[in-house]
Amino acid sequence: MKPRSIVAVVGIAVGLTMTGATGAFAGSSQIAPGTVTRPVLSAAEASRFTPTAYLGSSGAYSAPTVDPWHPGDVPVARVRPDFVVGPAVGVDQLAGAPRAVGADRVTHTSVQAAVNAAVLAGGTARRYIKILSGTYTGTVFIPAASPPLTIYGAGRPGDVRIEFSLDATVSPATWAQQVNPSGQYVPGDPAWDMYNSCATKTTATAALCATVVWAQSTDLRLLDLTITNTLLDTVDKGTHQALALRTDADRTQLDEVRLIGRQDTFYANANDPTRIARVSVRDSYIEGDTDFVFGRANAVFEHTEFHLVSTRKPANGVIFAPNTAPTYPYGFLVLRSRLTADSGYLAAPTGHFGRAWDQGASATGYIPGTTANGQLVIRDSVIGAGFDTVAPWSAAATTSRPYAGNIAPDRSLDDVNHNRLWEYRNAGPGVVGVTTG
Repeated sequence: MKPRSIVAVVGIAVGLTMTGATGAFAGSSQIAPGTVTRPVLSAAEASRFTPTAYLGSSGAYSAPTVDPWHPGDVPVARVRPDFVVGPAVGVDQLAGAPRAVGADRVTHTSVQAAVNAAVLAGGTARRYIKILSGTYTGTVFIPAASPPLTIYGAGRPGDVRIEFSLDATVSPATWAQQVNPSGQYVPGDPAWDMYNSCATKTTATAALCATVVWAQSTDLRLLDLTITNTLLDTVDKGTHQALALRTDADRTQLDEVRLIGRQDTFYANANDPTRIARVSVRDSYIEGDTDFVFGRANAVFEHTEFHLVSTRKPANGVIFAPNTAPTYPYGFLVLRSRLTADSGYLAAPTGHFGRAWDQGASATGYIPGTTANGQLVIRDSVIGAGFDTVAPWSAAATTSRPYAGNIAPDRSLDDVNHNRLWEYRNAGPGVVGVTTG
């Protein structure tokens, strides 16, 4: 079954029906303006929060340019890949050619090597990298100089796994030893500068360099892959950032991708804090326990499951942590998706949908209009059991700023003195029976 069927299946399970072009749940009990701990948008307010709005502009936050981006399906079935990554490569003794696996001729045994080859090939045409079934252990760094890349797995997302174990608490020197034990990254390689920027950090820890796949390239497409930071439950419930995927640039598209980690699984970032970076995620699955979808990007998530787990951190987990520019109206949009929690949270429902990431304000505290003020709308989605139904939004990261919803009759949805975390027309066990009007 394709991930796109998730919401429909859950709708049937809880007795809900889909209506209208937006796919809203007729069974939703949410009524605007909601409560101060769980604010709900009206239909008029929700009308501005669409994929077109989130993905329609590029350039500087201060002066955005109308630049519609409509990510569509990514056809690869008939594509002849430029590079093929496989678990083995050799020479056919008769033909003297690289050994083929099925109809695909393996050109590289690591994803990083194929990325390097695509960058060195140059040009502006899109390059295709096909990854054959298997597990590929190690990091993948995709530099800004890359041509448009489509990196896709052969078969189902679970058949192709890119994984590595990294913990943000280690020193940069230890990080370098872990990532580059046998000289995979060397001066002159396309990804050398990315690697070296982390290996030579003067900070005490590697911090957000602890990512398995890190992309700085524009127009990147990833599909039919699983990316896992395998640190998982090997550490305590403290602060152990361990990213599976970090994207820094504009027009990043993920289709049928599985991202698995614990804290900070997916960093949807904008490398330049003054400029818009857009991300589209569809038909995917993202798992974690703390702020596991976070960042500054304008990101639209459709038909995606966000799964909160309790195996490392048994209570008060958080899914989203956007750090949207304070004067920009769009951060994260979750549409026709599913929020779920594991059995630990079903027994003790303390899960949180999200919180603002008041990035950079640890010394000053939250400064309205200056500090990032995360923006997120969850709409037309199924919310499962395991979440705190009365107060599903948590105090902000970095500053511990208490959550402050706005239910004033004349409220501004962009008021920097309030949180910008909203719901609209959701349904499911996490909503049913809750008085929100």
